[in-house]
This record gives sequence, structure tokens and C-alpha cells, in this order.
Amino acid sequence: MRNIPVILLGLLLVQCGGPEARKPIEVKTGSFIKQSVERNRELLASEEELIGSIIATDSTQDYISTDFGAWYFYQEEKLSSDYLPQENDLVNMTYDILSLQNDTIYSKDEIGVLEYLVDREELFPGLRMGVKLLRKGETVTFLFPSHLAFGYHGDNNRIGPNIPVKSTVTIIGIEQSKDSIPN
Repeated sequence: MRNIPVILLGLLLVQCGGPEARKPIEVKTGSFIKQSVERNRELLASEEELIGSIIATDSTQDYISTDFGAWYFYQEEKLSSDYLPQENDLVNMTYDILSLQNDTIYSKDEIGVLEYLVDREELFPGLRMGVKLLRKGETVTFLFPSHLAFGYHGDNNRIGPNIPVKSTVTIIGIEQSKDSIPN
């Protein structure tokens, strides 16, 4: 009789193995991600083609390509200053947002004068990067593909998903932060 509890305990220990992992019911192949990447490449290529055709037909302007994927031309260039906005600078500016067909989405008057703390406040990506290319008193018109504008989501108001935009930006003033003023 004394051996029965020991035998039962031994049987319990033998039968109690660790938990076994269950096999997944569905196997993910990553095809959705591959399709999404391909769709985005095609969208970018078509937007760049559209922007390229706008640039090709506009012989009155000299367009400049940016490192981040936008194009712009100067309406008013000020070479008298070397200073470009840096992180934490306060920039006073105006801008508008138009479709690539020049339909006004948001007018400069509707947006008003914006005080923007560089790299510390939210703007759409293209404008956030574009501001850092401009000097005080300059006016530039940017052409932004949708991924630099409001992306696949739009602005939940007037700009739908995947809409490339045009924006004319004027830098009224730049107040340098204490960090960017040379000693």
C-alpha cells in the first residue's frame, strides 16, 4: 500500500509534460505586404509621371528637385541672407494648398499667418521639410506627391486619400532659437 502513492505521483509526473504549441490554422505568406508595397510603388510612379508632365509643360519656371522627393520653383528668391531655418526656430509663414490642376483646396487667407516651431510642431511632411529650404522673404511653390502631402488617409476634410498637392509658401520671418545663434 505504501508504494501506491509513490506510483501515482510518478505517473502524474510522467504524464505532465510542458505545454505543446499549437500549429496555426492559417499560414501568413506576406503576400498582403508585398501587394501593398507594389501598389505604393505604382502610385508613386504615376504621381511622379504626372508631376514630371507638369514640369515639362511649364517652360516659364526652373524646377528644383529636393532630396526628399518634392519639386519646387522660386517665385521670389532672396540671396541676401544665408540663414535657413533650423530646429527650434520660430518661422512666420503663409501657405496655400492646391490640387495639381490648380484648384484651391485651402487658400492662404483661410489658413492665415502660421507661426511654426521648426521640427517641433505638426505640419504635413513635405511642408515640414520644405520650410527648411527657404530664407526670410522667399516665396516658393512646391509640388508634393501624396506621400509627402496627406498620404493614404487624407486630411479628413477636403483632401482625399493619395492626392498630390501644390503649395505656395512665403517665409515672412525667422526668429532664431537660442541654440542656433552663434556665440
